[in-house]
Amino acid sequence: MTINSTTRVAAPTVSKVQSWIGRGLSALFVLLMVGDSAIKLLQLGVVSDALRELGYAPELGLPIGVLQAVLLMLYLVTRTSVLGAVLLTGLFGGAFAAHLRVNSPFFTHDMFGVYLGVLAWAGLWLRDARLRALLPLRR
Repeated sequence: MTINSTTRVAAPTVSKVQSWIGRGLSALFVLLMVGDSAIKLLQLGVVSDALRELGYAPELGLPIGVLQAVLLMLYLVTRTSVLGAVLLTGLFGGAFAAHLRVNSPFFTHDMFGVYLGVLAWAGLWLRDARLRALLPLRR
């Protein structure tokens, strides 16, 4: 089989509406994550209290905040946004498990990481045509 190197495949496109909705969802996600990271980086008492309730050492707030900030930066850089989303999804899964383990309120505490994950991935999916080509919606 011979491949003609001059043949170009058209890049998938994103409509303006999809792009703006994706940006809006991503902006909401980033604002929520910046707020959550900030309270951990500032080592506010509410973080220590929450970690204690979850059965973790209160000192873990700062390293978790640093990790969240680093992963958020990966999400914000176009070339590494999918990697950032994948790693943040893992972080959210851990948070879900931690809250589930101590019988936190389901829709507010347990599911909050799921809500964040949906915002992150939906925003990215709407903004990135290559991701939509990789993960298409089926009819």
